[in-house]
Amino acid sequence: MTHILGIETSCDETAASVVKHPWRVLSSVVASQVDIHAEYGGVVPEIASRHHAERILPVVKRAISDAGISQGDVSVVAIGHRPGLIGCLLVGTSAAKSIAWSLGVPIVGVDHVHAHVLSGLLDQDTHEQLYPALGLVVSGGHTAMYVCTSSTQMRRIGTTIDDALGEAYDKAATMLGLSYPGGPNLDTLAHSELAGPSGRNFPISRLSPDSLDFSFSGLKTALLYAIRGTPNRDGTFPRDFGDLIDRDRAELAWAFQGAAVQAVILKLSRAHQQLREQGINLRTLFVGGGVSSNSLLRVELKLWADEHDLRLVIPPMRYCVDNAAMIAGLGGEMFGAGVADDLSLRAHPQSAY
Repeated sequence: MTHILGIETSCDETAASVVKHPWRVLSSVVASQVDIHAEYGGVVPEIASRHHAERILPVVKRAISDAGISQGDVSVVAIGHRPGLIGCLLVGTSAAKSIAWSLGVPIVGVDHVHAHVLSGLLDQDTHEQLYPALGLVVSGGHTAMYVCTSSTQMRRIGTTIDDALGEAYDKAATMLGLSYPGGPNLDTLAHSELAGPSGRNFPISRLSPDSLDFSFSGLKTALLYAIRGTPNRDGTFPRDFGDLIDRDRAELAWAFQGAAVQAVILKLSRAHQQLREQGINLRTLFVGGGVSSNSLLRVELKLWADEHDLRLVIPPMRYCVDNAAMIAGLGGEMFGAGVADDLSLRAHPQSAY
């Protein structure tokens, strides 16, 4: 029996989990800092790092206790050591190396983005005939597509050239006067009774005809102009953000979300077609990241996967956000494939993909 202790501190969630290989979650503890950073309108890296340092050991102890095992039952320590805020990553990586050394067990460095791709496998019984697969990560820091040939092998085929989808959602929410965290609040507003079609059509970024990259800057600008009007020659705007009435705010949220989701679906369709032309017959669509909790996106992804005869593997809401269970799950796959690191493992702010 292999018990993997996973640790995650890449941004503002201090998380630890114990997973029984393969992918069975025995415990998942997440100490969120959302309330701490809400007054700043976003994550403050230095504050996040300090709170990680305070919480990491109690969170790890709780994860081991909740799993019903002892420290001596831990077989492997998996750490999300990239990408993320470097100060936050250093806290988790240092703690993971110390724990692995003290227990005398191997350590495996896991790419946070790779773990998001496969997070839908957590607590799933069937892991057969999944590959080749198309992977999609939609989060506050990343929006990208990947071809996955196994649980441990993937390559990036498209990424955002400006904002990640989650970042665009948060900025749009700020323009609409919504509180932090903006993305979930925008989703709620877009499904309120005041929301719906209003004749507003926002642009769907296509870039070049064959591009698999994403762009959301034009969509954000379109929302800005819809709220404040086209800028005057002196750079001022005819209207202020505070001039919005509730119905306009809801209708704009509905239109923004619809355009953002359709931009994602467009790129998935392009990727599917191009890969098929290359002789790659996909079996699965993996989706992960914080924005995979978005209600409209989940509906459209299911429709798209069914239309293309693909199995959709998407995590339940609790595993869409940053968590250590996905780190432990992928860490178990990597260790099983013969991958292991040593105490020279370093934190990196950039993804390997």
